Amino acid sequence: MEIEKLGFKEEYKLVYADDTKEIYAHTTYHEVEIEQEDYITEDDTPVDNIFSEKEQRLLIDPLHNNPWTDRDFLASSNVGIYYAKGEQLIVPDMLLSFDVKAPEDWLEKQNRCYHLITFGKAPELVVEVISNKEGGEADRKMRIYAQIGIFYYILIDPYLQLYPQKLNVFRLNAARKYEALDDSNFYMPEIQLGIFLWEGLFEKYPAQWARWCDKDGNVLKTGTEKNSELNEKNSELNEKNTTLSQKLEDERKEKEEALQRAEKLEALLKELGLKPD
Repeated sequence: MEIEKLGFKEEYKLVYADDTKEIYAHTTYHEVEIEQEDYITEDDTPVDNIFSEKEQRLLIDPLHNNPWTDRDFLASSNVGIYYAKGEQLIVPDMLLSFDVKAPEDWLEKQNRCYHLITFGKAPELVVEVISNKEGGEADRKMRIYAQIGIFYYILIDPYLQLYPQKLNVFRLNAARKYEALDDSNFYMPEIQLGIFLWEGLFEKYPAQWARWCDKDGNVLKTGTEKNSELNEKNSELNEKNTTLSQKLEDERKEKEEALQRAEKLEALLKELGLKPD
């Protein structure tokens, strides 16, 4: 088969079954060679729920639409981290890495994941959105992220599957263990970002969302929010300009009418042989 010539492995995983139907997820793995080593760069399993997908974009979009840092950074969602020979990729819902740039030939297979050797460092931060109790976010993944040396680990638990609170932030200590931060202060000075729970609409979906903020607690807005605010300001400015233009036009008409009345009065006085005062 042609797909075998391309070096792809196709697998089907049962994700749902009842008396009338069975549903399988299709996953494609791409194998490439780096230093004579085969590893998986992509796992095309779809995001498991709408909230998770939207939360990931809500965390990434503002980073590219606000002047919050002078450092180069890479912010990506569902990109695998290749951290050790012989180990499977670990795929966070979102990662943030500073002082790196995506390779120019990022479409090449070997550059489609976050390879620690290629980038020369681990990301500073990863985020996981917990969907169920089976993802290993609070144990297996936490151990691996600590082993890699990722400084901040953020767990968003919208359905309270593993934690009594929806937002949980951990910081790596000297012993390479994660310590939970006080939930009253989630500002991370090393990366100049804070994170907090914000209740509102994102793409018409009402929920409590995890959002970035600066050290003063000001939310980092998405590009859409900034455009909406700009449009609103432009609309207000246009309304003020329209009001001012109307006022000037009314004043002009009043002056013109007053001049016409004065001219008529002067003409009438002349007819009567009188001089105006």
